[in-house]
Amino acid sequence: MVGPRATKVIVVSNTQGLHARPADMLVKMAGRFNCWVELVATSGSRRGDTRSILSLMGLALEHGEEVVIEATGPDCEAAVKAIAELFESKFGEE
Repeated sequence: MVGPRATKVIVVSNTQGLHARPADMLVKMAGRFNCWVELVATSGSRRGDTRSILSLMGLALEHGEEVVIEATGPDCEAAVKAIAELFESKFGEE
């Protein structure tokens, strides 16, 4: 997708990492925005499409791992902010 870009570095703070429930929450959140959003694990540069639960689960993100949220498109800033807040809330698990 072409257009404005936004990025933010976050840390996976929930103790169980990115397992099925948080991945599902991310897919639902990403679907609300008109942009392309990926998560990039800084260790090994693994990339995951936030609109695919299988892609996110394949990242195998663990507690304490640093991740970059990358978004491109019309409402990329809002998408990055919302997804970062989801991570910061520890997906409501703790």
